[in-house]
Amino acid sequence: MDLQLEGKSVVVLASSKGLGKAIAEEFAREGANVLLSSRSEEELKNAQSEIRENTGNQNVTYQVCDVTNQDHIKALMQKAVDLNGGVDVLINNAGGPPAGTFDQFSDEDWHNAFELNLLSFIRSIREAVPSMKKQGSGRILNIASSSIKQTLDNLILSNTFRAGIVGLSKSLSQELAGDNILINTVGPGRIATDRVASLDEKRAGKLGISPEELKENTEKSIPMGRYGEPEEFAKAVVFLASGANTYLTGQSLVIDGGLVKAL
Repeated sequence: MDLQLEGKSVVVLASSKGLGKAIAEEFAREGANVLLSSRSEEELKNAQSEIRENTGNQNVTYQVCDVTNQDHIKALMQKAVDLNGGVDVLINNAGGPPAGTFDQFSDEDWHNAFELNLLSFIRSIREAVPSMKKQGSGRILNIASSSIKQTLDNLILSNTFRAGIVGLSKSLSQELAGDNILINTVGPGRIATDRVASLDEKRAGKLGISPEELKENTEKSIPMGRYGEPEEFAKAVVFLASGANTYLTGQSLVIDGGLVKAL
């Protein structure tokens, strides 16, 4: 299948490691011009070098960007325009907010989570859409969590703002369809990333068991019997954000090995 990504301008937020990096690398394999971003220039340099080496694609660049900073997002999108003539694909991604329950968080915590996990997506879409409209097409993928289908214990901040992403995506899918801009939300289940490992460690500590034992128990609840790999998640995202996807928009999908039981 031709994904029609050769030479396309792709911006991936929070892509120096984890799912963002895996997604960026998969786009690079397909010949896209990939712009990485994160807060750490050192991590970006390492990611750029690794992706170039692994894929043979030298059209992988980076820009330091704190997704909670509006000026940083504007500069990131402008760099994509300057380097590659526009933005064909936008992958919205951000680190997860702190774990915890309702009584543990202040107004500041809620505000910070809003800025990180919802407002950053709104701002980046706002900056990317004019370029997509000018080109007559575009693809936007919002990376969320499996909580878009089924809430997760001890993650009330994530549960709240990931749901907001779904509402945003559904509304925009209707507003942007006439411009051939498709937008979808994708939620990872138990994918083997540093974020998931950190959450597992904290939960294991509360339960008084080792992280290894917790993982083993969790894997028993996953129909496929294992955590997913970042590369598996990335391949699905890249298809949805490619020219091969011509009619799927406004949808919320989970990639979780069958873990979530909600319809």
